[in-house]
Amino acid sequence: MPRQENRARGLKAAISNPNVSDSAKAKDQQMLEEEYGGSGQDYDASSSEEGGKMPQNVARGLKAATHNPNVTDFGKKQARDKLAEMGGEPEQPVD
Repeated sequence: MPRQENRARGLKAAISNPNVSDSAKAKDQQMLEEEYGGSGQDYDASSSEEGGKMPQNVARGLKAATHNPNVTDFGKKQARDKLAEMGGEPEQPVD
């Protein structure tokens, strides 16, 4: 028997998949509401205050962007600003 978290994720994925028929989406939405009392939010491991994103991972990604040579200077500045806004300590660019 699959874990409840995976079942809820699968139903939510099917609902948002454009290749799934409308009748299947309606059926999956009904099952999600019946089994999990709505959107299945209780079983969404990625949900948090940051709009469904884990703040630690967001900060890690922003820090990585500041060191990535394929990111423009403007993009690096935006990443540093967002990191500072989140309370992190952005590193000054070395390049």
